[in-house]
Amino acid sequence: MPPRAGISEQTRIAEIERRLMEQFPGISIEVLDAAVREHHSRFQASPIRDFIPLLVEKRVRQELAEASLSHPVA
Repeated sequence: MPPRAGISEQTRIAEIERRLMEQFPGISIEVLDAAVREHHSRFQASPIRDFIPLLVEKRVRQELAEASLSHPVA
């Protein structure tokens, strides 16, 4: 059974955005949304969609973590 069967990809992406906002409260919603859209668009041609939200979350989390390390909030 696919992960989270019955839940649309867009709903799963929205859940990811909420989780990432909680994990990175210093990041604006605009920056987070742009990162999610950018990484999600890279999978547009992928025929197998089941794990795309997971891959998007992993890549955006890594990007935001790296940005947080290079620009710490005082």
